[in-house]
Amino acid sequence: MFDSFRRAKLQREGLSCGRKRRKHQKGEITDWLRTNPAAAALLFAFFFIGVGFFMRLGTKVTDGLVPPGLMIYTCAGAVLTAMVIHLRVVLRDLVTDNQRLTLVLGALLVHLGLVVMVLDYAFAEEWSRALAVMTLPHIVAPMLLSVLMGRKVGLFAAIYATLLGVLIAVAVNPFTYTAASILLGFLGVAATRHVRKRNHLFMAGLYAGTVAALFSLLLHHASGMEGTSVGRVLGLPFVSSMVAALLVSGLLPMLETVFGITTDISWLEQADLNHPLMRRLSIEAPGTYHHSLMVAALSESAAEKVAANPTKCRVCSYFHDIGKLTKPEYFIENMDPDHNPHDDLTPRMSALVLIAHVKDGVDLAIQHKLNGQMIDVIEQHHGTSLAGFFYRRALDQRAEMLRMVEESRAKEEDVPQVSEDVFRYPGPKPQSKEAAIISLADAVESASRTLDKPNASRIETLINTIVQSRVADGQLDECDLTIAELARVKASFGKTLLGMMHGRIKYNLSHESATSRQEVAGGSASGAGDPPTLVLDGGFSQRPRKKETEKERPSGNPASAA
Repeated sequence: MFDSFRRAKLQREGLSCGRKRRKHQKGEITDWLRTNPAAAALLFAFFFIGVGFFMRLGTKVTDGLVPPGLMIYTCAGAVLTAMVIHLRVVLRDLVTDNQRLTLVLGALLVHLGLVVMVLDYAFAEEWSRALAVMTLPHIVAPMLLSVLMGRKVGLFAAIYATLLGVLIAVAVNPFTYTAASILLGFLGVAATRHVRKRNHLFMAGLYAGTVAALFSLLLHHASGMEGTSVGRVLGLPFVSSMVAALLVSGLLPMLETVFGITTDISWLEQADLNHPLMRRLSIEAPGTYHHSLMVAALSESAAEKVAANPTKCRVCSYFHDIGKLTKPEYFIENMDPDHNPHDDLTPRMSALVLIAHVKDGVDLAIQHKLNGQMIDVIEQHHGTSLAGFFYRRALDQRAEMLRMVEESRAKEEDVPQVSEDVFRYPGPKPQSKEAAIISLADAVESASRTLDKPNASRIETLINTIVQSRVADGQLDECDLTIAELARVKASFGKTLLGMMHGRIKYNLSHESATSRQEVAGGSASGAGDPPTLVLDGGFSQRPRKKETEKERPSGNPASAA
């Protein structure tokens, strides 16, 4: 309530727009559920009950099967205990909270439920046991989790879908089931290594279906069964794998939304430069637009060297500076060469304007419903770094005022107080490899524009200086970039920058004869005094512009602070 009164007062005085800043943070209850160990225990208990339920259903797909007894449940408990240990020891960095755990356990339950359904249908249609095994959707959970959470989680799903599936599908040969399930599950994971388009999932299903059909044919001949047609032996496993791949493709958008996961497919869909914010950036802040494209190229190349997500780096780099749309003319890359608006502001106000582009970017991102990971990068790409240019200017002004006080030309109370905290970005510091890479690429690209006659040595020195200053300032303390990975990032920056800023040969000016110019002008002699033509490669030519009178550039260069 008091905040509302204070905001209304500031609005009356013209110091506020009266709007409350948007927030994208999750609620306390949601955060508690995501991290509480008791919630994880409940998820595992529910999963154990679900597996027990499917084990009982697996004995009812055909007559003559005995319901699972104490020994079978004991074996299931041992497998489930091993699964929990595997999650906590090997996949702790990937299954980081209860939300991700829900996705993993839920995918396995759906997979096992589909196994029971298809088995029930197969025995109702009196298919052979080998054909029933090969028609099961063995690739659903492995492929789904591989695309959403990585191949390590996909292989985890393939292993435990096989071990638990053997206990559920007791109506079929356990050796046949194990071989088919582990083969197709691992193949589904391998086929989803670089899924960047939705048709790649279709191709993965095609590969798995082909292998399933061939393996089914081998089992058919090995079993010596002659009653089943070859068309059915080949066709049913192939169609089953294709349908499973289509099911995964259909589930992905919904699961991404529910669990807050973004796959490479979605990142590429969001890498659209025709997005309203990017179109505004190209028109209202063309310098920032070009800067964002360069940062995207730098960060994507570096991410490939350290096993980060290059597609995420590229897309987040496009949008990392959208907050500059609020006041684009205050940033050096968009500034009018004849007027520097910071000349009319105090260093503190200039720093506040520049620092505000982070919060303004978060507001715009939430307003346009951008991906939450993009918002994180917008918040973190400056960390808690110092707007050094304006901080040093403030210190210089303070020193000047102190000198004037000593000379009795100013009063002591006129000396401004300079606090470093005022000139620092609010943070947080980069929390992921991708955010850290974008933060470094942003600083390196901005500073590279100040290089005179750039070469490999100067670029390398610049990169080392910037990275070392960020490390010394503690800006990389909260991300998981190692020293070795940081060295590879620096090497990638140097190679990419050298390619961007390579020199070109000078073009020669060729003077055309007055006769030729008269012929072009239709016989008129008015072109006799024209400047020489600059002949470019490819047969194109253009006349150089007249040299304009250069005006003195306003003092101060806030590029390093932006």
